[in-house]
Order: sequence, then C-alpha cells, then structure tokens
Amino acid sequence: MLFKIAIKNLLGARLRTWLNVFVTALSFFIIILFSAMYDGMREHAKQVTIDTEVAGGAYWHPEYDPMDPMTFEDAHSIIPRDLQLLVDQEKAVPVLVSQASIYPNGRIMPVIMKGITPEQNIVNMPTQMLVGHEEVTIPVLIGRGMAKDANLEVGDAFTIRWLDADRTYDADEGTVVHIMDTENFKLDMGHIWVPLKKAQTMLAMEEEATYVTYAEGLSVVINKHDWIPRDVKYLIRDMEALIEADEPNAAIMYIILLCFAAMGIFNAQVLSIFRRGREIGTLMALGMTRTRVVGLFTLEGGLNAFLAAIMTVILFGPLLWYFGNNGIWLGVDYSDGAMGIIVEKYLIPVYSVGLVVTTTIIVSIIVLIVSYLPSRRIARMKPTDALRGKVTV
Repeated sequence: MLFKIAIKNLLGARLRTWLNVFVTALSFFIIILFSAMYDGMREHAKQVTIDTEVAGGAYWHPEYDPMDPMTFEDAHSIIPRDLQLLVDQEKAVPVLVSQASIYPNGRIMPVIMKGITPEQNIVNMPTQMLVGHEEVTIPVLIGRGMAKDANLEVGDAFTIRWLDADRTYDADEGTVVHIMDTENFKLDMGHIWVPLKKAQTMLAMEEEATYVTYAEGLSVVINKHDWIPRDVKYLIRDMEALIEADEPNAAIMYIILLCFAAMGIFNAQVLSIFRRGREIGTLMALGMTRTRVVGLFTLEGGLNAFLAAIMTVILFGPLLWYFGNNGIWLGVDYSDGAMGIIVEKYLIPVYSVGLVVTTTIIVSIIVLIVSYLPSRRIARMKPTDALRGKVTV
C-alpha cells in the first residue's frame, strides 16, 4: 500500500522528484569520480615506477645501495654466468652505476651516471635513442626535468667528470642526443644515461655491472653468486609506504566529498518535505498513523536514491567511461615531483567495485536519513497545524 502511494507521489510531482533525483545522482557522480581520480593517481605512480625502473625485479651487487651514492664505487663486478645468460637472451638488461659531475653552461651539477644497453626492451625508456651517434664522444640521454634544470637541449655538449675503477678522475665531452619524458621524476631528474659499453670503458669496468633488471614472469636464478635478488614488492616498497601514509588523506577527502553531497541532498530533500506539510496533515486527518506517514516519506527517499543510481548510470556513466579511457587533463605540470609522487598530465581514474558499492550505500543511507528526520518532525505536529501550513524547521 505504502509503496503504491510512494510511486504515485513521485510520478505526480515530476519536477520535484527529478530535481531530488538529479541532485543525488550528481552526488554519486562527483564522489565516485574524484575518489577514482585519487586512486588512479596512486595506481599510476606505482605502475610508472614498475614500467620505467623495476620491470620483473632485479639482482643487485651486494655492495649496491641506491640510497647511498658512496657505495657506487665498489658496487660493480662481472655479471654472474646465469644472469649473463638472461642478458644474452634479451630477458634482462645490465646497468652500471657511478657518480659523476656535469658542467653545463658554466655550472657544476652532481649526477648519477648510468650505463645501459641501448637496444634493451626490459624497462620503458627510449634507450634506443643512444644508438648511431658515432660523431659524438659520449652520447647522453637525459630526462625532461634534468634538461630544464641544466638548461640543456638536444645537441648541446657539456663536460662530464667521473671517478674510474683506478680511483682516477677523468673527464670528456658528452652530447645530449635525446630528452625523454618518462613521467618518473626520479629518472627525469639527476640522472644521465649513456651506452653500457661506453660507460664500462669510461670507468675501466669492462663486462661489469651494478645491477641487472629482468623481464616480468622469470623464475629466480639459482647460480647468482652473492648478487642479491630484489623482487617487485621490495623495489616499490618506498612507493607502497608513501601510498599507505597517504591513506588518511584519501579518507579525509572522501569524507569531505560526502559532506558536500549530504548538504546538497539535505537542502533538496528537506525543502521538498517541508513544503509538503499540508499533504502530511491531510494524510493524518484521513486516518494515516504517524508511523505510516514517516514510513511513506522515507520510502520515497529510498526510491529517489534508487532512481538516482539509475540516472547516474544513464546520464553520468558515459562521462565516467570517457574519463576512465582518456583521462582528465589537470592543467598543471607536476612532472618535477612537486607533489612528492608521480603524477601524469592526464589523470586516469581507477574505478573499483568497492568504491561504487560503498558510495551507493552511504549516499542512499544519507537520503533515507534526510527523508526520515524532517517527515518525523512534521508527523509529530497536530494535523490541524500541518494543514494550516504552520511547519517550523
């Protein structure tokens, strides 16, 4: 009985009904989109780190510590035989790491110099751009952030100074052959990349490497000598810790969005119910109990939430799909790492079942509450007062 009356009321007040439904649907859309953008930012940061640095994992020289450049001098040796076999099969790529200084435009800048096989396809970097530059002494690949800081462009030459295996300082001219944009500010800033063979010759470390990065899906190498295996979980632990530390911020943002949505829904629903004070008075005068009156309006609120969910799918679903496939342009360049995390120019939202279900349940509960409370207050009034429009907030 109440259900039929609720349906009749909703269909009879089309403008009021669709206004309430639209406000609720808009709340669904905004909360899901912004929360998915936040999740997408963190997921993208993790994926870019894996694509450009980690791949399937790595084997480190036992002395290597990427957080301590002072270890680089001793963190190199001949690649173990089984690891070299992976390299020969193009399933892994060796990297030789060293400290260096560059002197661009009369300045001095400390950098990390890395030698890498130009033809590799293990990590997502344009290292092939290092091939075919016999006319230059040392072809150099740098990131966009590095180019900006050093004021360098393709074709610019500068002096590179390094310490070789004999503890002797050497210097020669490097030339920028390509400026890459990996979206990984850790690689795009403070690093220069040269061909592996060139780096081995420069450092007097023939056939040596600091670590070997291997492709995804490979099993653990048994004969690795004392080289230390590092899996993906270990290599992205800092990123995972940063994301975990950011969880409270994500929760706060979600709550703020819910509060804004609740205010919008509250204004629309409460205004609608209080304007129906005479209708409530009429229902009570005709014999409907206060409990049934409150139940009727709460049921209407639930139906509003249901219709809002359908409207979200029909009206805002295509927008969510478009943003999920094409991303949202932020309008601001965060490639310099100013936010402390990798942020792409076009942020792609990541939608999860948990996010959609949780948001639907919470917003529906909000609608039910803001439908129940004002109708309960009006139902407590005398029917004669309600009929006369003496409804107070």
